Amino acid sequence: MELTRKNAYTLLTEYTKNDSLLKHALSVEQAMKAYAAKYGADAERWGIAGLLHDFDYEMYPSLEDHPFKGVEILKEKGYPQDIIDAVAGHAEHTGVKRETMMAKTLFAVDELCGFLLACAYVRPDKSIANVQVKSVKKKLKDKSFARAVNRDDIEQGIAEMELDKDEHIKFVIDALAEIGEQLGV
Repeated sequence: MELTRKNAYTLLTEYTKNDSLLKHALSVEQAMKAYAAKYGADAERWGIAGLLHDFDYEMYPSLEDHPFKGVEILKEKGYPQDIIDAVAGHAEHTGVKRETMMAKTLFAVDELCGFLLACAYVRPDKSIANVQVKSVKKKLKDKSFARAVNRDDIEQGIAEMELDKDEHIKFVIDALAEIGEQLGV
């Protein structure tokens, strides 16, 4: 198996048909690529981890199956261990430790990307580029807003990467703004 974005996208769309889940995958891919560039890592490789982190979720949404089924599929297809470990570690219930910067970054951007898209959707202009850090932090305190987003995971991801919360939120907003049109925000 050749490790390419095209092959990863084909795998994603084989298992994922839901538009919201596809946009989430694209947003996490984008945030991962931006952080890879910041850290001098392989942006395509990190992007592939982001693109595929939830590829099995639509077919296997239970805690017993996700991301375990996806990890099995990635192993069968010959994906590299660092990508498999990042995908496995993005979900706390797997018990897989996040030991690489790729894995830590995937965990740190996953829930935040979903939250930021929700923040953009409720704006009058629906523009991710106009989402403000202050507004995001206020909405994070409102447990009824985007209630499916795990705020503890967002905080834990920031802590694991030893990031400034405001800078992390702003960095991910800016990354997503680069593909806002593709994301519909």
